[in-house]
Amino acid sequence: MLNVFIQGLLLQASLILVLGAQNLFVIEVGLKRTHHLLAATICAVCDILLIMLGVLGVSAILVNVAELKIAIGLMGALFLGYYAILKFKEVYHGVVPRVESLNISRSKKNIILTTLSFTLLNPHVYLDTFFLIGGYSIKFDLQSQKIAFGLGAGFFSILWFYFLAFFSAHFSKILSQDRNLKITSFITGMILGYLSIKLGWESVSGVF
Repeated sequence: MLNVFIQGLLLQASLILVLGAQNLFVIEVGLKRTHHLLAATICAVCDILLIMLGVLGVSAILVNVAELKIAIGLMGALFLGYYAILKFKEVYHGVVPRVESLNISRSKKNIILTTLSFTLLNPHVYLDTFFLIGGYSIKFDLQSQKIAFGLGAGFFSILWFYFLAFFSAHFSKILSQDRNLKITSFITGMILGYLSIKLGWESVSGVF
């Protein structure tokens, strides 16, 4: 069973170690120390839930619903494009620390909603959890093996998101200087813009 757990851990490691929109957001809140551990927790919990849904059979349903995949893809592309525009506005107007401009309750609410958006409106999350991880788990005959495999993948998500949050927060004094924040916003905006266009194209290319 440990071998199955490790397989899940290694597969998730190969999928999540990329500079995607979700990872960029966790790094950003870590730099600003705006409830970065809360964001990491939400990302990890959502990943675990989606992974377990994937290995327990949801992937088999979604594979046959092309319209649903297209709709999710377009929603994610629009969200990423919108957030890319916000990042470019920060480059021009400067970055306003959210902790200072919002009260604690409001800040927590924003972090929760934005983190959920980056997670649940990102079709690549469903591709990884439902189709890739869920599809890989088909090779296991026993339900207990599927669960162990899913837990292994989920465990790496926990390690990864907390690492991003702690690492970015630890170096926040250096990285959160106004000039560096503008550079970070510009790079983030470029990546999010690229991901938005790429995701939108991939979502509709199969239709026409």
